Amino acid sequence: MASRRRAVKKGVSFCMMVVGASGTGKTTFVNTLCESNVIEHKDDDNVQSAGVESGLQIQPVNLEVEAEGSRIGLTIVDTPGFGDSIDNSYMFDDILGFLERQYDDILAEESRIRRNPRFRDNRVHALIYFISPTGHGLREMDIELMKKLSPRVNVIPVIAKSDTFKRQELIDFKRRVMEDIEHYQIPIYNFPFDVEEDHPDTIAENSELRSLLPFAIVGSEDEVRAETGDLVLGRAYPWGTVEVENPEHCDFSRLKSALLGTHLNDLKEITHDFLYENYRTERLSRNGPSDYTQDVSAQNEELMNQSVRMREEQLRREEEKLREIELRIQREIMEKRQQLLAKEENLRAMESRMQT
Repeated sequence: MASRRRAVKKGVSFCMMVVGASGTGKTTFVNTLCESNVIEHKDDDNVQSAGVESGLQIQPVNLEVEAEGSRIGLTIVDTPGFGDSIDNSYMFDDILGFLERQYDDILAEESRIRRNPRFRDNRVHALIYFISPTGHGLREMDIELMKKLSPRVNVIPVIAKSDTFKRQELIDFKRRVMEDIEHYQIPIYNFPFDVEEDHPDTIAENSELRSLLPFAIVGSEDEVRAETGDLVLGRAYPWGTVEVENPEHCDFSRLKSALLGTHLNDLKEITHDFLYENYRTERLSRNGPSDYTQDVSAQNEELMNQSVRMREEQLRREEEKLREIELRIQREIMEKRQQLLAKEENLRAMESRMQT
């Protein structure tokens, strides 16, 4: 097994989904991560929409970012409306359905006779799940969602708005969350490593990142004055300043480095080699003709029909071209014949004048 810590390749693509209840800071996190206004903040002052359940929306946004010297084609999948309804169980199925549709698209593309060179792989490589800072451990909704989605995507839990805790309170909350994850056997992405095969540096780095789970996140799009006098992204409070990218204040910088740098390729490989392959095996091993098989058969038949139509169209164009060539040659022959007749007439006229 090669080292799990790999450099990001230039031109790589990556897809990340953010899920969490409204008010947990998903929008601010995304905008801070991408260093741009990727997602507009929801207008909480809109009185007309107050008390109205808009339901879950799944909104992918494509952009390019630069991280650690490389350009990344990044897709952010936002989930506004999650957790806002009285009954949120249908939202779990909606998100799961979205994840599986991306796998179905890959599965269908792999089964085509002729692959689409412009096909876009939209599989989600990491799902950042925002845990509300309650201080009491995981809620039932957190447990259900992560258990339901973990077989299909790399789930990375984070504590939203971690600056609402004191240091020891945050340590205790992290411990309770990880105890719940272990107790309910939720297979999150825990920065895996192999002590026998991975490089010692990789083992040390992944062990440190694993110890930070769930990541304590503070997001901010505003600049504040740090103690050093520099302007930094952060939040100013009467008791002091929280710097977003200061590892002593929160885990944002370490999570960003892992997502867009050191562990990007590992997240993609696990998605393809394990999560997708498991889904593919389940999908193809179902008893009886599956919807997928029927879809692929229909697609293959359509491709064959399309190929036949293309050949027929090509033959028709070639026949038309041949007829055009034939007509042009006939016109040229007629023109030359008329020219020849005209020359013969001129010669006869000249001979007649010479004889007289």
